[in-house]
Amino acid sequence: MTYAIAEAAHRSGLSIDTLRYYERIELIDPPARDSGGRRAYTDEDLAWLHFLTKLRTTGMPIKLMREYARLRHQGVASVGARKHILVRHREDVLARIEELRSCLQVLNYKIENYERISGSEQDRQEVPA
Repeated sequence: MTYAIAEAAHRSGLSIDTLRYYERIELIDPPARDSGGRRAYTDEDLAWLHFLTKLRTTGMPIKLMREYARLRHQGVASVGARKHILVRHREDVLARIEELRSCLQVLNYKIENYERISGSEQDRQEVPA
């Protein structure tokens, strides 16, 4: 099954411009072309785009994504290097998750504090003078 660029963009959640940009910076391989010369993305292309989107969502820099993509072309010979990139990135993601948890605790504390204050004010307003 193949998909035109608009359908690939829709299915991947990326814009057409982003797909072209990823192709230009060699993050994705140029897709096959149909008989009219239009890009024809495969399910495998979409799976790769899905993976790239996850990397990007987790904050992996484009430069490191390009390195990973380059290594991917080397096949099994680059498995160790690709794993190393992902392990290192996982450490960064886990550190950011921990930082976000800490921030969430502060937010929860402030919200609960405001709820206590609001509840106290409401209680005072309901008590007859």
